[in-house]
Formats: sequence, structure tokens, C-alpha cells
Amino acid sequence: MQDKLLDLEQRLEKAALGGGKNRIEKQHEKGKLTARERVHFLLDKGSFEEIGAHVMHRSSDFGMDKQRVPGDGVVTGYGTIDGRLVYVFAQDFTVFGGSLSETHAEKICKIMDLAMKNGAPVIGLNDSGGARIQEGVSSLGGYADIFYRNVMASGVVPQISAIMGPCAGGAVYSPAMTDFTVMVENTSYMFVTGPNVVKTVTNEEVTAEDLGGASAHSTKSGVTHLTAQNDIDCIAKVRRLLSYMPQNCEEKTRKLDYEVKEEYREELRDIIPASSNQPYDMREVVNGIVDENSFMEVHENYADNIVVGFARIGGRSIGIVGNQPISLAGVLDVDSSKKGARFVRFCDCFNIPLLVLVDVPGFLPGTDQEWNGIIVNGAKLLYAFSEATVPRVTLITRKAYGGAYDVMNSKHIGADMNFAWPTAEIAVMGAKGASEIIFRREIQAADNPEAMLAEKETEYQEKFANPYRAAGRGFIDEVIDPKDTRRKLIKAFAMLENKVDHLPKKKHGNIPL
Repeated sequence: MQDKLLDLEQRLEKAALGGGKNRIEKQHEKGKLTARERVHFLLDKGSFEEIGAHVMHRSSDFGMDKQRVPGDGVVTGYGTIDGRLVYVFAQDFTVFGGSLSETHAEKICKIMDLAMKNGAPVIGLNDSGGARIQEGVSSLGGYADIFYRNVMASGVVPQISAIMGPCAGGAVYSPAMTDFTVMVENTSYMFVTGPNVVKTVTNEEVTAEDLGGASAHSTKSGVTHLTAQNDIDCIAKVRRLLSYMPQNCEEKTRKLDYEVKEEYREELRDIIPASSNQPYDMREVVNGIVDENSFMEVHENYADNIVVGFARIGGRSIGIVGNQPISLAGVLDVDSSKKGARFVRFCDCFNIPLLVLVDVPGFLPGTDQEWNGIIVNGAKLLYAFSEATVPRVTLITRKAYGGAYDVMNSKHIGADMNFAWPTAEIAVMGAKGASEIIFRREIQAADNPEAMLAEKETEYQEKFANPYRAAGRGFIDEVIDPKDTRRKLIKAFAMLENKVDHLPKKKHGNIPL
């Protein structure tokens, strides 16, 4: 009996690994791990429990009845990452090209259903040629079954997709509906229609990498949040990403042990340049505030005029949204608004407090922005912040002009604590532009219009280009010394830890999509 069980296990392993040594070697030649190797490196050692290893497809058309492989091209099961329960599926490209059949989809759906019932994250390791054409509508229905579960699980449990090979056609919509997508450089791609179809329809000559590779989606489309150099790097980033999240929407993130000290950071005093028009890197502010080496930026190469990512402060996991002065002076535009809104909504789904760092001169002007919907896209960020019920803390480092001041988590849209550095400028617009409008007649009538403009600009700056008027109205809770920022934020987030806020009863809001 023992010998029979051993023989069965060996045959299952051989089949699931792709039918033998040759197929595994081909996978390795491409710089890719096999599905089982990926699961092995993703999960804690010895924790993986496979589900559905014996499942085989049911199709008998086109000779498929003679090609049945246990597992049917996907490894599914559960295990732990740093001791936390997770559910995982890994598509196996060495079995029918990882193509999705009816039973392949059923295995994935079973994993997603268990994740929902038990309140644990779902991680998908995608490597598939698409729908199994021999099964026709059955495989298409399988995709729809998965899509439906992606939507039902959204905001309930974290969903992470790793694209570790091809992901084309209808297959791309499942990762698109998950919370975060990681792509492997040079070996993975995502597109709705491939290069051949593109050439036929539009006459464009384009490679798979240029059309839908990791670089294209991390810089141009924003479809992917992170890129990785290889499979191991991808898996490491998935594991790290998960460390900032709770198991589900009803839990909070793990608080790491941390002993609060004096927490002063003198280097924060030297970041803001003397000239208000001179750029600086908001990441320097982030790194001076958060726990050492804890910042993990998301969407780093897309819409880089806004910075978003996870970090820890005093051992607590937080989400950070900050304008980036070294790119387009930190203005808000279509892409940065969408990027910020998406991240804010994720953090709100999973009880991750938000820290917002503000240095924004306004919204980017121009026909391109207006015609591409800066109004509706800017409203997405405004909507996301207004709807968020997690602890929300704002720090204005320098400029907070016009409507962008309102949008960037101002007190008026429900922020809990709003701090400002003495360098903060809170006004409708910059001093020069405002002076040209307010004092137009006086400037025109002056003997020396340029000297009069400079005088009025100084007058306007003294009145409005500082945080004290806003503080006097209660819109800023405290003007703080930059070196004291970290200490203030640790205390603020600790104070807000048990915040409870409820939205008005409704089915759901209608965010301007």
C-alpha cells in the first residue's frame, strides 16, 4: 500500500511539473521557475497544502480525451507567509500552455471562495496562454466565474497578482481587478490583443514587450504597480507587500514592537529650499519621518508627480500619499489623481491609516488635461479622501494652493489632524499671480509697475503665504518645527488608533469613474 501511494505521488508530481524533465528545463532556459517552485519560494517552508491535485479536464473534443494531466495546468492550495494564512494559485505554463479550461477555472474559484469564507488574502501567480480554445464557451465561462469572484472579494480580502509569463486577452481582466499587480521584466506581458492582431487592425509594428511588457505597464499605462527583475524578486516583493496589509477588511495590520524615543530628526529642517520655486524630493521627507527602511513605494514609475506607498511609523503600518516637487512641480494631473485615488481607496478598504504630504501648486493647466478629463479625474482623488474613514493625517510642507489644497486631505473634507511646517504657503494661488489680479489697477497706475508688483507681492506673501491664518481658523491644528514631525505623527496615529467613523447609509456611492 505504501509503495502504491509513493508511486502515485511521484506520478502526480511529474505531471504537475509539466510532464517531465524536458519541460522543466525549457522553463528554466527562459529564466522562469516552474509553478511549484514559485509556490515553494512564496510560502513558508513546509506550509503548502495542495487542493485539487487530481483534477483533470472533462473535454473530449479535438483529441483532448487522450491528453489528461492531473492538476490541469494550475497548482492551487493554501499555506502561510510569515505565519499568516494565504490562498494561492499558480498557473503552470508547461501544461497546455497554462491555458484556462473549465476545471482549471473551478480550481481557482474554489480557492477564492475559501479565501472569502476564511478572511485571508489571495495571491495569483499568472502564467497562461489564455482560454483553452478546444473548450470554447466553457473556458470563457470559467473566466467570467473568476471575474465575478474578483469583484465579490474586492475590499473584503487583499488580492495580489504576479504576472510571471504571458497574460493575454480576457485573462488580463482578473489581475486588473485585484489590488496590486507585479510584473517580471522581460518574461511577462499583458495585453488585450497581441502584436499580430494590432498589426492586422491598425498596421502598427510592435513587439510583445513594447506593447504590454513590464516597462510599458509600469510607466505608460499604470496597469502594474511594481516590476521585478526575475521570479525570485517578484515573489519577494509580493511577500513584502503583504506585510503591510491585514488579513481582511475586519482586521487591522499587525503592529510591530517599537519603543518610542525622543524621535527628533534634525535633517528635516534642511529639506525645503530657500526659494519656493526650487524643487526637492518628497521621498527625503518620507524617509525622515517613517521607521528606518520601511518605505515601499508603489507605482514608482507612473505619474511620478505624486508619490504613494506603504511604510511604518512607530511600528504601525500606514499608507503615504505625497506631492512630488521634483516632477512637474508636484501639480495634480489626470494620471496622478487616478493613481492617488486608487491607493487611498485601497488603504481605506483595509483599515490602513493615511499620511498625506502636501506641496501642490494646483492642477496642471492645458487643453490636453482638460480634454482628457482633469475635472472628473481630479474629482476621483477628492472623492476617495472624502469617503475614507481610516485615520487621516496631513502635513503641509510648502505650497497648498487653490482647489488642490482642498483635495489633498484638507480639514474641510474630513482629515483628522492637519499639521504644517512654518514654510507652508496656503492660498488661492501664488503671490505673484494673486497680486497681478488683486492690485492690477494700482500696478498699472504706478510710475514703476515692476517695483509696485514686487511690493504688492511681498504684501500678499506676508498675509497669505504662511500657515498661521489657516491655523487661526482651525484649519491647521498645529504649526510644527520640521525636526519634531516624526514625534508628532507617532503620537497622532496612536491617538487615532481606535477611530470610528460611519458613512451615511447607502448601497454605495457613485464615484466619478
